[in-house]
Amino acid sequence: MVADSMENALALLARGADQVVPEDGITEALKRAEQEGRPLRVKLGVDPSSSDLHVGHAVVLRKMRQFQDLGHTAVLIVGDFTATIGDPSGRNKTRPALTLEETRQNGQTYVDQASLVLDTDPSKLEIRHNSEWLADLGFGALVRLASTYTVARMLERDDFTKRYQQGVPISVHEFLYPLAQAYDSVAVEADVELGGTDQLFNLLVGRDVQRAYGQAPQIALTTPLLEGLDGREKMSKSLGNTIGLTDRPAEMFKKAMQVRDDLLLRYAELCTPVDLVELGGVLASDPVEAHRRFARALVTLYHGDADLDEAEQRYDEVAKGGIPDDIPVVMVPHADLDAGMVGVLRLAVLAGFASSNGEARRLIQNRGLRLNGEVVEDPKAQVNPADRPIFQRGRDRFVRVQASEA
Repeated sequence: MVADSMENALALLARGADQVVPEDGITEALKRAEQEGRPLRVKLGVDPSSSDLHVGHAVVLRKMRQFQDLGHTAVLIVGDFTATIGDPSGRNKTRPALTLEETRQNGQTYVDQASLVLDTDPSKLEIRHNSEWLADLGFGALVRLASTYTVARMLERDDFTKRYQQGVPISVHEFLYPLAQAYDSVAVEADVELGGTDQLFNLLVGRDVQRAYGQAPQIALTTPLLEGLDGREKMSKSLGNTIGLTDRPAEMFKKAMQVRDDLLLRYAELCTPVDLVELGGVLASDPVEAHRRFARALVTLYHGDADLDEAEQRYDEVAKGGIPDDIPVVMVPHADLDAGMVGVLRLAVLAGFASSNGEARRLIQNRGLRLNGEVVEDPKAQVNPADRPIFQRGRDRFVRVQASEA
């Protein structure tokens, strides 16, 4: 690899990276791969405890894609077996385990959505499930694996230390999780392992376990955990602060415009390939235009150019108080009608604006629902679907209401 191409590769991989162990590991790994005439095997283990991916998940997936673009092999390990243990990373209590069937269902959805980021060419991507080697691991092999690490070393891990000091129970099987993840690296002969900053301990265990099994230790590269749209927590579906990889273009554009000014460059660095120096200059003089550039880049990345103009136009219409032309229709079943009317609480649930009557009632208390532009104030209000009214939640969620045909 000539000097310029090596420099460019290192610059690409350094963008959005948090920590590399050892510090010069990537440089040495790239040189070694060139000398040996083979691609690096770059591992990412994913815990399929959740089936919906967001741009926070995509931070590390984008790093893996960068390795692919440089000619290396991505090894995506779906932790269908380890998810039945439950990763204790960042937890202050034992995490509920999933069944193997649940993890495999979630894992397939994860792979489908990860393909929005990764190059799925079989010559560049291996998809493995760690049940391949862990499900039939005998007791003798498990004892050997456990002998490679001490309890004292396990308790160096921050979350274990806190729980031990606070007297919160730590199950023995939780100690097995980082060892099982490390054994994944042995099984696939990983040269590099990627993970979020909360995974650094597990990645370093992988280095030690590989040594114990006679392999060269992998390079550990971590990426930051992306803050949610609220800026106060890491991005999480349960907190409602995510930009989903499968969000519709208009929804993705809208959410991108909501990123806080002080987080915009961080989002741009971790989620898109935009020029940060140029975007920073625009942000200083015109924050709205800077957000638009980020939003355009994000939508283009996941949906292509074809849907970009429509997504931006829809955002502008709603921002100006207008109603988009292509709003969905919610059909009210006859079983929900009483004398041709439907209660507004039930309608909110049917429209997907609320998951229950209780949530719909809270939305009304907070003046979050509108009917034909007027705030709904009475939770007992009745709506006539025959009038085909416009039902609205917040500023940008609309449906047209009508009754189902008999």
